[in-house]
Amino acid sequence: MIASLGMYDFGPAMAANDRFWALVRDGLRARGIAAPDTLTRGEGAYWPAWEAPDLVLSQTCGYPFRARLHGRVTYVGTPDYRVEGCPPGYYRSVFVVRTDDPRQTLQQFDGAAFAYNEALSQSGWAAPQTHAAKLGIRLSPALRTGSHRLSAQAVAEERADIAALDAVTHALLQDVEPFMSRLRQIALTDPTPGLPYIAATGADAAATFDAIAGAIAALSPGDRAALRLSGIVRLPEAAYLAVPNPPAPEALQPVT
Repeated sequence: MIASLGMYDFGPAMAANDRFWALVRDGLRARGIAAPDTLTRGEGAYWPAWEAPDLVLSQTCGYPFRARLHGRVTYVGTPDYRVEGCPPGYYRSVFVVRTDDPRQTLQQFDGAAFAYNEALSQSGWAAPQTHAAKLGIRLSPALRTGSHRLSAQAVAEERADIAALDAVTHALLQDVEPFMSRLRQIALTDPTPGLPYIAATGADAAATFDAIAGAIAALSPGDRAALRLSGIVRLPEAAYLAVPNPPAPEALQPVT
């Protein structure tokens, strides 16, 4: 059995996630669902967990869900982080640039060096590229970093001009990373469905949803604040599948 909550699992959120998982685990067991004692962390918390036949619970990103996982996992529900300007269960990306960059609008970053975490990230790649295309500008994929934190750091250290972080990560990073003081928000993407909770095919989605809802309600105010977590909702899976997929980074590289 495996469970992971790796998407927002750094700084104070790590200990809060451990306590959150303990509540979810006990709720699952009370409903007759076997669950591991502890969370899996590191690289095993992502694709190895998402594709595991004995996955009890994990959180993935909307892009991997619609591109590879839909039909191969059970959609359980979507956490609600009460992201400003978004419906329940939705989130958006925050474009960040250096505080000393003289450009004042996103349109002025046409052709700018863009740092992104990975090509299958909704908030770090898909949403910002879709948003840029709608504005008629191009964000050049200059640096693949592997994480939102490293994308933000790359901009702060002048290795890229701009990056996009999901709004929850942006808030969490502001609490723990000094380099965030060298960055400012310049624009926001449109809201899209948030990061879904998933389980292996055949899992009892309703019972798992109820266990998570009970765990969120039982969290201490401090842990709820550390996780930015306010509830869980069920969104139509079609809402995820309707989000557009942008070209891959390779397709946007300049021709030499």
